[in-house]
Amino acid sequence: MTAPRAAESIRRANGEVLDALPFDDTADFDDARRGFVGRLDPCIVRAADGRVIWDNESYRFLDGPPPATANPSLWRQSQLTAIDGLFEVVPGIYQVRGMDLSNVTFVEGDTGVLVIDPLISFETAAAALALYREHRGDRPVVGVVYTHSHIDHFGGVKGVTTQGDVDSGRCVVIAPEGFIDEAVAENVYVGTAMTRRSGYMYGAVLARGPEGQIGAGLGQTNSTGTPTLIVPTNTITGTGDTRVVDGIRMEFQLTPGTEAPAEMNVLFPDRAALCMAENATHTFHNILTLRGALVRDPRIWARYLTEAIDRFGDRLDVVFASHHWPTWGRERAIRYLGEQRDLYAYVHDQTLRMLNRGMVGSEIAEAMQMPPALERAWHARGYYGSVSHNVKAIYQRYMGWYDGNPAHLWEHVPEARAKRYVAAMGGADAVVALARTAFDDGDFRWATELLNHVLFADPSHAAAAALQADTFEQLGFGAENGTWRSAFLAGTTELRQGNFGTPVRATSADLLAALTPEQIFDAISIRVDGPRAWDLSLSIGVVLTDVGESYRLDLRNGVLVHRFAPADGADLVLRMARSGLPGLLAGSTAGIVYEGDVAVLGRLMAVLDAPDPDFAIVTP
Repeated sequence: MTAPRAAESIRRANGEVLDALPFDDTADFDDARRGFVGRLDPCIVRAADGRVIWDNESYRFLDGPPPATANPSLWRQSQLTAIDGLFEVVPGIYQVRGMDLSNVTFVEGDTGVLVIDPLISFETAAAALALYREHRGDRPVVGVVYTHSHIDHFGGVKGVTTQGDVDSGRCVVIAPEGFIDEAVAENVYVGTAMTRRSGYMYGAVLARGPEGQIGAGLGQTNSTGTPTLIVPTNTITGTGDTRVVDGIRMEFQLTPGTEAPAEMNVLFPDRAALCMAENATHTFHNILTLRGALVRDPRIWARYLTEAIDRFGDRLDVVFASHHWPTWGRERAIRYLGEQRDLYAYVHDQTLRMLNRGMVGSEIAEAMQMPPALERAWHARGYYGSVSHNVKAIYQRYMGWYDGNPAHLWEHVPEARAKRYVAAMGGADAVVALARTAFDDGDFRWATELLNHVLFADPSHAAAAALQADTFEQLGFGAENGTWRSAFLAGTTELRQGNFGTPVRATSADLLAALTPEQIFDAISIRVDGPRAWDLSLSIGVVLTDVGESYRLDLRNGVLVHRFAPADGADLVLRMARSGLPGLLAGSTAGIVYEGDVAVLGRLMAVLDAPDPDFAIVTP
C-alpha cells in the first residue's frame, strides 16, 4: 500500500511537468493522424496457434487525461505512439504504424511495392501488408529494404515476401554494409542476457493500464511472434550509392556507428521524401540501450545528421522514420533534423567538458542542463533514451567502468557488499525502517538503494521485498522515460509475483541459419565453462561437405580456438552439410558423419554451459 505522503510526492512532481511543458502544442497529434487511410479493427494480431502476439486495443485507456500514476509527458507520447493504422506519407508512400514497436513503410513502384523495415514478427508484418493491400490493391512485393541491423527492422520479412521469391529474383533485399554480421551477432552472442533484460525494458508482460505499462517511448512494446530473416541480396557500400527497383529511385547515406552499427538513410528523390531509419525520431534515443548493447557514438551520430541536412535538405519535403510519425514541410523538417543533431552533439560535448574537469558519469548526469529550446522540443525529450543514462553511456564509452577513485577499484560484489552494509547499519530490520522513512518522505532513490542492500543480503526478507516493490512502483509512476517506467514496474511485478522469465525469443532458425561458421564456433566457445575445461585437451575437425570448407577446433586451457584449416590429425572429424552446422549449438548431431574418437564430441559438450533465460535481476 502506497503511503499518502509518498503518493503525493509523485503527484506533485507530475503536476510540475504539466506546468513546465507546452501541452497546448498539438502539432504532433495532427502529424500522427495526417493521411489516415484505415486500420485493422480490432488491432490485434495472433499467431497460428491463436496466441495474441500484438494487442494495440489494450492501450485504449490512453484516451483519457494523464492519471496521477503516470508522467504526463510520457502519457502524451504514448497517446501518440498508440495511434495505429495505414497512413499516406506522400502519394505513393504509405506507412503502417501502431502494429509493432516499429513502423513498416510501403513505397509503390511501377508494378509492385517496396517494403521498408518489416517489423519484428512474421505475424505483424503479414497483418500490416494485408492492411496495405486492402486499401491499395494486391501489389506484389518487389523489394525489401532493411535500414539497419536491429530485429524490429527485419524480423517480419517472411510476412511480406518468401525465400523463393528472393532466390528467383522476383524480390530484391537491400541492406547496408555489415548488416548480416551485426544482425545475427547481437541476437546470438549475448542474446539470452539481452532478451531477458529487454523484458524489463519494454514491459512486454506487464499489465496494461494507468498503473502498469503505458508504452516504451519508441513505440508501445515489442510483438512476441516469430522473428525471421532473409539474407540481403544487394548491399549498399557507400554514401551516394543509388538503386532503382521497379521504377523507384533511391539514394543512400551510410551511417555506421549511429543508432546501429550498420545503418543507412534513404532519399526517394522523385517523391522528395527522406527516410531517416532510426537516426532521427521523436525522442532522444539511446546512446546505450537498457537491454545492453555496444555504446553508440553520439559524436558521429550528430555528424551524420549534419551530412543528411547538407546532402538532402534542398531535395526533401517530408522526413519520415521507422518509428513515430513524419514531419512535413522543408523548413520544418530541416529544423527538426537540426535540433536532433544539436541534441546528440550537445550531450556529447558537455559530458566531455565536465569529464575533463574530473566529474564522473553519475555526477555529470545530475549536473547536465539542456538548452531551453531542446528542453521544450517534444521530439528531444527522453522517452526512450534519457539524459541521465545517456550521459553515463558517453562517460563509459570514453573512460570505461573505472572512475579513477582507488576506493572503487576493487569493491566487493553486490551480495558481499550488501551483507556488510546491512550489518553496519544495525541489521535488515533497521535498514528497512530507514527505507520506510525515506519512502514516506518521497526520497525513493535512497529508499531503493537501502532496500537493494537488504535484498542482496537476505533475499527472503518479505518486508524489504514488499517495500522495494512499492518503491519501484513510485519511481515508475514518475518516470518520463518509457523504458525506465517499464523497468521499474517489471521489478515491481517480479518482487510481487515472481520471475516472469524472457517473454520474447532471443533467436530463431532463420537467424541461426544466417550465422557464418566462424560465428557458430564463436557462439560455442563463449559457452565453454573455463574452470571445468582446464584439464581437457581435444581437437575436432569440421568438414562442410557441400561447400568444401574445413575448420579445426582445439580446446586447451579452457579456451576453444577455431581456425580455417585442414581437419587432418584431429581427434575427431565431423563431416556434414553447411545447413547442419547450427544444430551443434543445440547439441544436435543429426546428419553428421564421424571419423575418429566419437567420445571427443561428448567431452566437449559436457563442458558447455547452458544460458539461463530466467536469471534473477532484482535479487541475487
